Amino acid sequence: MPAPATGPARRAAAPLPHVRRQRALAALLVTALALFAALLAAATTASPARADEAGAARALERFRDRPAQLNPFLRALPKGADLHMHLSGAIYAEDLLRFGARDGSCADTVTFVASVAPCGPGQRPLTDAYADNGFQTQLMNAWSLKSFPPGMPGHDHFFATFGKFGATLNTSYGEGLATVARRARSQNIQYLEVLTTPRSGDTRALSEAVQFTRDLPRLRERMLAAGLRDILPRARAELDALVAQEARFDPAPDPLVRYSVQISRATPPARVFAQLLLAFELMADDPRWVSLNLVQPEDDVVALRDYRLHMRMIRYLRGLYPKGHVTLHAGELVPGLAPPADLRFHIRAAVEVAGAERIGHGVGIRWERDPVGLARRMARRDVLVEVPLTSNAQILGVSGRRHPLRFYLRHRVPVALATDDEGVSRTDLTEQYEQAVRDHGLGYRALKRMAIDSLRHSFAAPATKRRLLREQARRFKAFEARYER
Repeated sequence: MPAPATGPARRAAAPLPHVRRQRALAALLVTALALFAALLAAATTASPARADEAGAARALERFRDRPAQLNPFLRALPKGADLHMHLSGAIYAEDLLRFGARDGSCADTVTFVASVAPCGPGQRPLTDAYADNGFQTQLMNAWSLKSFPPGMPGHDHFFATFGKFGATLNTSYGEGLATVARRARSQNIQYLEVLTTPRSGDTRALSEAVQFTRDLPRLRERMLAAGLRDILPRARAELDALVAQEARFDPAPDPLVRYSVQISRATPPARVFAQLLLAFELMADDPRWVSLNLVQPEDDVVALRDYRLHMRMIRYLRGLYPKGHVTLHAGELVPGLAPPADLRFHIRAAVEVAGAERIGHGVGIRWERDPVGLARRMARRDVLVEVPLTSNAQILGVSGRRHPLRFYLRHRVPVALATDDEGVSRTDLTEQYEQAVRDHGLGYRALKRMAIDSLRHSFAAPATKRRLLREQARRFKAFEARYER
């Protein structure tokens, strides 16, 4: 080890004055940038409240660590919209049991898969669950995450539930929607976009009758020639029946409900294209259908294999149906669910290839190529992220600091909290707001901004959206007046 410099040698080794000044300026710049970043992060979560908001903002801070006061405060908060809600998954298992028992449905005693009557070997009538608490518990656990261990990723259990309780809804979709609407109204929610699958059997039959080709214009011609537009009146009649049944059980006009077409991404390409084409035709035919979305696990091997093809399909059809809206499940992935290469492009392709106006989940952005650049692009394009915090925790095991909610807010990407499948997840939209406060440190202004953005990014007709926003502003004024001094 060389001896330390002394005397003239030590003075010669010391930095010159202009070098010291440059280093000092560089250190000052680094400190300033760090302070700016901290201030920017704080602005996204705790923006100073305006005078008319100050009382509500102070109340939220008082209630932040008081659950018994925080929940009523957030339940009354005007939340605008729930933009990401699957109809069958939004209905609680207790209601599913009630519907199935009334219809005489059965369930397998091992798998707990429901089926229509009559019961066969190895099955029990659902009515038995009202006299047998053990059987009832098994059904509730199989049809939801009721007793699933907290903190454990429930990906497989979550997606398996839909194949188990489906038969209980054969005659009760509208009544189930009524339970969802009443729950939304009790939380000061004005608008719902509900995901459901119209005429699934028709599109499957059509896709099997048409020879598939990757020449998308030719494929569209074949499907139209094979009678795809003949499905439209049947889909309209099906939706009319759903709406009429919902109105019988819940005649209140609030919340307003619009519908999004589910596309089954884990099916053969011809069927995906048939569902996409039907979705765009439905949006052109019936204003109640406002968007489309790809569903089923994003990590399914078929969904992964065909992801780029699906994005190209949507881009092609959007060019023919420019008024059709697109919101896509994208980035509902974490390492381990899919190979690393598939985590690198899904959100970007949804935005840049398919032209998605909203992204559902978006949890995987941290593993995308250039996540900061992607977030900035989403902000410039005003692409909103639908964030269901409970679902992300249950399915992906991502919560708290590991969740990208604050990342999106920090980069000015609009966000709306959502429920995804509140019946399966045993949650509601109020709990999503609670988690945003408790686990992510968000303040009143950030919550209000997300509630406003949920309506601003809804796919309601422009005049309807303006009316909803005016009504929300009135509700916020009344809400904030409660906390004025």
